[in-house]
Amino acid sequence: MKIPKQYQINEIVTQNTYLVGGELIPWTGARSKVYSSISSTEEYQPTLLGSIPNLGEKEAIEALDAAVLAYDKGKGLWPTMKVIDRIACMEKFVKQMKTKREEVVKLLMWEIGKNLPDSEKEFDRTVDYIYDTIEDYKQMDRDSAKFEKNAGVNAHIRRGPLGVVLCLGPYNYPLNETFALLIPALIMGNTSVFKPAKLGVLLLSPLLEAFQNSFPKGVVNIIYGRGRTVATPIMKDGRVDVLALIGHSKSANALQNEHPKSNRLRMVLGLEAKNPAIVLKDADLDLAISECIAGATSFNGQRCTALKVLYVHKDIVNEFNIRFSEQVDALKFGNPWDDGAKLTPLPEPDKPAYIQELIDDATRKGAKIINKKGGETTDNYIFPAVLYPVTKDMRVYEEEQFGPVIPVIPFSDIEEPLDDMAESNYGQQVSLFGKDVKTLAPLIDTLVNLVCRVNLNSSCQRGPDVYPFTGRKDSAVATLSVHDALRAFSIRTFVASKDNAYNNAILKDLLNSRASNFMSTDYII
Repeated sequence: MKIPKQYQINEIVTQNTYLVGGELIPWTGARSKVYSSISSTEEYQPTLLGSIPNLGEKEAIEALDAAVLAYDKGKGLWPTMKVIDRIACMEKFVKQMKTKREEVVKLLMWEIGKNLPDSEKEFDRTVDYIYDTIEDYKQMDRDSAKFEKNAGVNAHIRRGPLGVVLCLGPYNYPLNETFALLIPALIMGNTSVFKPAKLGVLLLSPLLEAFQNSFPKGVVNIIYGRGRTVATPIMKDGRVDVLALIGHSKSANALQNEHPKSNRLRMVLGLEAKNPAIVLKDADLDLAISECIAGATSFNGQRCTALKVLYVHKDIVNEFNIRFSEQVDALKFGNPWDDGAKLTPLPEPDKPAYIQELIDDATRKGAKIINKKGGETTDNYIFPAVLYPVTKDMRVYEEEQFGPVIPVIPFSDIEEPLDDMAESNYGQQVSLFGKDVKTLAPLIDTLVNLVCRVNLNSSCQRGPDVYPFTGRKDSAVATLSVHDALRAFSIRTFVASKDNAYNNAILKDLLNSRASNFMSTDYII
């Protein structure tokens, strides 16, 4: 197997330090090896990419201490800094980050198997997200550069930080979705302890120095290790003000239950989903099939926004199944850098076996694999299986598969998928395919009350990042978008004074002296 020179692993990444209190602290203790499921040899074997520190409770609490000290009960340099100065720190960081694009993209491909175009897109989208966040923060500050007066009270209203944030990102978007939490949390004046995901961890190594030299010490603390070993004691300590996590609701529930002061804890969570597609009998089948292929198979279905169950009207389901299955089988499997590769190796070694369990359970209970390649297994992959007809007693109906298996359910009455969605633990998005306005209108009016985004004749997705990204029930807490995330990681706070000559003179002196970073009507261009 020939790997292009620019994508070859020439040396392993040995991450010997972790970032706490502004220092890259050397680590000589236990380590965890990081492997890729992609083989670099003719005879299959996982590729060793590098290793990371395997930190413990002591180091976790030291990182928390550093974040608490940097916040310093609201007195710290970072939370009291002028908006324009925090923006300057963020601009310094993203400028350095852009120089590491090639390294990060290469590690994205090797660590999680994301194909080259999507890896490049993840990096570039993250850079755009940071710049968009900076611009939105400037606008927020401009909107706040004023006084209001009501009922004889003057008020200067802004948004202030919440405190210390524990940030835990996901493996499927280890750069973009992690930074969608971390960046708005930081720019609003919070301090943080950040633990990378179990997969996609080495790709942060090229960025550690940029974090170190762009922000005041203790503002960003980056630690490594198992979640239960390092995140649990941090939560038990009780000094974390915000749990920012993208992952599974079980992890979120377990962590928040460890916190001794539940009313103090703010949560910003992006969790799992079981997004359905509903294909009505008047749908444009070419369009519906194309979008369902993209929605169900992009990054092998390892996305919370992936289409994980397809409801197809019984009048068109046979034609849909034939054409859909043929197009799934036509998808190219290859390594991430292979031209045209749509399906790539699964990063989790045990994922093919888990997907096979779902397939076996469904076929025992009456479903069939209707595409020729479905279920074909190699050392690091299992080809997407299209299962039909799927029923509610099957695991693949109930569980979020997060991998290459596609259940198809026929329906004759639209109330069937609507009832299933209402009973589901999840409520993120839906894809709705059809064209009759009289049919679509009441459906849309119902669906917007079951999920948070209705995608008309298109697959589910997160972007554009300026749009709200959230969910109902077990799918999310708070809203992540450029605009909303800044608000999720902050709280409205203000200075009020009675409107009289004595107070007004003091306010005037405060503004003219520029002694307060909060009390300011300076306008950022």
